[in-house]
Amino acid sequence: MEKFGLAGKLPSFGRATHNAPPNMSNVDMSPRHLAVANCPNNAFALANVAAVSPSDFPDNIYVLVDNLFVFTTKHSNDVPPGTIGFNGNQRTWGGWSLNQAVQARAFDLFQYSGKHAYLGTLDLEISFRSKGKAVDTQFEQDDLAKQFLKNFESQIFSPTQYLIFEYKGHIFDIKVKGLQTIDLGDVEIVTPISTGIETKGILIKQTQINYFKGRDGLVNLKSGNSLRPRSDAVIRPDFKFEDLGVGGLDKEFTKIFRRAFASRIFPPAVIEKLGISHVKGLLLHGPPGTGKTLIARKIGTMLNAKEPKIVNGPEILSKYVGSSEENIRNLFKDAEAEYKAKGEESSLHIIIFDELDSVFKQRGSRGDGTGVGDNVVNQLLAKMDGVDQLNNILVIGMTNRKDLIDSALLRPGRFEVQVEIQLPDEHGRLQILEIQTKKMRENNMMAPDVNLKELAALTKNFSGAEIEGLVKSASSFAINKTVSIGKGSTKLNPKDIAAMKVTMQEFLSALDEVTPAFGISEEDLKTCVEGGVIPYSTRVEDILKNGQRYVRQVRDSDKSRLVSLLIHGPAGSGKTALAAAIGLKSEFPFIRLISPEEIAGMSESAKIAYIDNTFRDAYKSPLNILVIDSIETLVDWVPIGPRFSNNILQVLKVYLKRKPPKDRRLLLISTTSTYSVLQQMDLLSCFDNEIAVPNITNLDEFNNVMIETDFLDDAGRVQVLNEFSRLGLKLNVGIKKALTNIETARFDENPVNEIVELMAQSV
Repeated sequence: MEKFGLAGKLPSFGRATHNAPPNMSNVDMSPRHLAVANCPNNAFALANVAAVSPSDFPDNIYVLVDNLFVFTTKHSNDVPPGTIGFNGNQRTWGGWSLNQAVQARAFDLFQYSGKHAYLGTLDLEISFRSKGKAVDTQFEQDDLAKQFLKNFESQIFSPTQYLIFEYKGHIFDIKVKGLQTIDLGDVEIVTPISTGIETKGILIKQTQINYFKGRDGLVNLKSGNSLRPRSDAVIRPDFKFEDLGVGGLDKEFTKIFRRAFASRIFPPAVIEKLGISHVKGLLLHGPPGTGKTLIARKIGTMLNAKEPKIVNGPEILSKYVGSSEENIRNLFKDAEAEYKAKGEESSLHIIIFDELDSVFKQRGSRGDGTGVGDNVVNQLLAKMDGVDQLNNILVIGMTNRKDLIDSALLRPGRFEVQVEIQLPDEHGRLQILEIQTKKMRENNMMAPDVNLKELAALTKNFSGAEIEGLVKSASSFAINKTVSIGKGSTKLNPKDIAAMKVTMQEFLSALDEVTPAFGISEEDLKTCVEGGVIPYSTRVEDILKNGQRYVRQVRDSDKSRLVSLLIHGPAGSGKTALAAAIGLKSEFPFIRLISPEEIAGMSESAKIAYIDNTFRDAYKSPLNILVIDSIETLVDWVPIGPRFSNNILQVLKVYLKRKPPKDRRLLLISTTSTYSVLQQMDLLSCFDNEIAVPNITNLDEFNNVMIETDFLDDAGRVQVLNEFSRLGLKLNVGIKKALTNIETARFDENPVNEIVELMAQSV
């Protein structure tokens, strides 16, 4: 007979265990050294016992091998003294080869574990021992559990343990995935599932035995009407969120698990009683670089599911008639076949669509006349939630533009779980920095002066991808210090390489090189206040104070999700500079400027798209400021005619009044030099508040400007003011023009006369 082949009639010596654990009180507990041998026959192999000689150990006691592995002994005259017989699975578990020396001693579990020595639950992974002998027969979990208890009652089990199990002529490999230990006096099982080999417990009649499919998924398990967990556990029992290596997304992962996977690990009988079906679609959307694709890839690692099918959106489309639709059908073919064969016991099939918006746009929006895009959308709709519904699929889509996707795909039954992956906050950025620098720290390549918390604070508005780029940039600065570039060759100094560490200075240098794509348009805003805001009058200080009041209102009020502010005044009076100063001082994570320079030369449709995209970006951050400079220019208003774009005007009216999504705040600051025009266009009703910015109207204000710009000495400024008084000049000049005149006069041979003349012309 083939050893472990189990061909022919199986010999039996009765039950290998007893209802009560063995009495260890009079057993010699001293260790002894034995050689590993093969188990004597298939009966010993199936009983999961250690075959020993009567001269080495008593019959039916627990022995601890190599201080880690516990077995129940069974006497055999075919095992020579000084040896211990194991089957192949037992040797695989212990990592032993034949004739290898091991240490064994009698083992008292109650001294080792205390009262919690019995198994409350036992999770087992079951696979056919030979794939060639796999069958499609459905195996009832309750029946398998009864047979397992009959075969192995009173034996000790540990996580990671391997054994052989026979049921109705079928031979299975069993792996212990996890277990819970209890005190027999406990009313409820309160200890967590353990997956560590150090946890050990005795199998008793009260133990709940749960079966799960092995990696091959060939054993067709049936849960019946019991409250057992699913046999094809979607989430691996040893899964931990921190193992994913994705930082700053704890809330998002919690929502994904609750909506998409919680029902799939619950007992099917309970889900049937609830009368619900599993979620079939998960949409991840948000700014580029925030980790959508990374999450989708990592989800596959945390699941016991079929290998995910990953599809880049444009790959679906084909120039041949009907081929694009067929590509969609082929993605679901395997899931359909398994669902027809196994029903609710089918494994989970995951399909991942990257760049979803590139293919599944709103039907009728392409305008190409072919209808291919519409047909592809229709085909996906039919497969996800059509007449023949599949309950064993999960389609994960990713997009940066959720607004472009056909609305029918976003309703319940399709992509009903929609999770926005936002830019990480400071805590999230710290997590990402810790993940990205993990190897650097483990290998002592990071200098002790590097402060990750400080870097997390400095990387406001950085996405996960940009933080990764920051770490790479800092590393390149450190590498560059060890490279000597000469005229003829590039030399590497081994001593410098051995001593190389990435320092805080390298990270700070990298911050100058890597800038976030999303967030503050800092260069544009700083250009608007290049010379600073000159407080030439108390009115300027009042405007800034009022601006900060509106900032606080947006930040702190529970009712003001949207506050719109119009700053109006004569051309050159400093409106844009004041708006930019209010935005920069707010320290909001998102501050964007829409200026005439940004849209110059664009077509009407391009301008509308630009406004739409900018406002959508302004809804992605918790706190946002959007500065619309020269709003009359944005609508193409010109005094000749007059003429303007009604389409752009209507779009602006909608967005100026539209409140941002829940938990998002937006402060809109618009500037205009044509207040009356906005009144005629009925734009003034779109603003909550207005601030008027005046020109410089008296000599004291102009004197303050000269002082702030360090123009002339005291005597020179007095001379300028006296000259103004002599000429009887009444000032009404914008701060911009005044500053230009001062800068021009600064380089004249007679700056006093020049500034007087220039200001006289400006009046």
